[in-house]
Amino acid sequence: MAATTVTPSADLLSGSARRRRKERLVKALFQGAAMFSLIVSVAIVIALTGQAISWLFDIDLSWLWAGVWSPRSNQFDILTLFLGTMLISVIAMVVAAPLGIGAALYLSEYANPRVRRTLKPILEVLAGIPSVVLGYFALTVIQPDLVQLIFNDVGAFSYLAAGIAVGILTIPLIASVAEDAMYAVPHALREAAYGIGARRRTVAIRIVIPAAVSGIVAALILGISRAIGETMVVAIAAGATGSAQRTFNPLDGGQTMTGAIASLAIGSDRARGSDLAFPSLYFVGLLLFVLTFALNVASERFVRRFRKDY
Repeated sequence: MAATTVTPSADLLSGSARRRRKERLVKALFQGAAMFSLIVSVAIVIALTGQAISWLFDIDLSWLWAGVWSPRSNQFDILTLFLGTMLISVIAMVVAAPLGIGAALYLSEYANPRVRRTLKPILEVLAGIPSVVLGYFALTVIQPDLVQLIFNDVGAFSYLAAGIAVGILTIPLIASVAEDAMYAVPHALREAAYGIGARRRTVAIRIVIPAAVSGIVAALILGISRAIGETMVVAIAAGATGSAQRTFNPLDGGQTMTGAIASLAIGSDRARGSDLAFPSLYFVGLLLFVLTFALNVASERFVRRFRKDY
């Protein structure tokens, strides 16, 4: 007797109508959330761009290269804010990059599983320290007890103190992301290296880091973006007043893009001086958005180009 084969119908494979309705509802909710986020982002960019262009038509373009950022006096030297932002970011990465990657290497390659399970959550919790606390720490500890102790004739505020504090704030972010990338490297690569007599240091530097380079670079770029976007530490420790001189000296105080936005947005600079001061926030905000967006695009392209699938 020949065996008969029962072919399930398309209705049975697709499930019940009630289940399909639920799936369509969930899909619509997720799609709506994604579209809403995109629409909000586009609306913010359009608003910033429109207001920034309108502000540019209302000012004399020579004010953008005045050498001083003093919006109440119609001096909108953007290079002053850009240099301040870059100084803070460079100092922060000099502090955060070696310490963060070193911590990631230890957790990934040297710490035993028990130590890793203990230290990894602690490291991630450190990322939640309020930035205002680190700003106060930079103002009352780093500046007087470190910067002024090493260098003479330094004022109460400096880019150096603010940059060190921002670097401390950035260490957990870099360490956590880099450690995840290193830990994801297959153990077979490590075992192969150990099998030919490689030492642990050699395995960490010559095997793990090259294999996880895309994740490490992404962690560093995230750290740079975090440093560029930091506000409270800079506003407290760098001396974010109503004006700033253009300077390349990290021992001087001054403003960054975020510091200038915070100083203008609180209203003190709006009460007196030029009516064009407050609208300049849109232009500074647009430049800050373009800078961070460019960093994110560069990070994404680098990760896609050098990411290795195992």
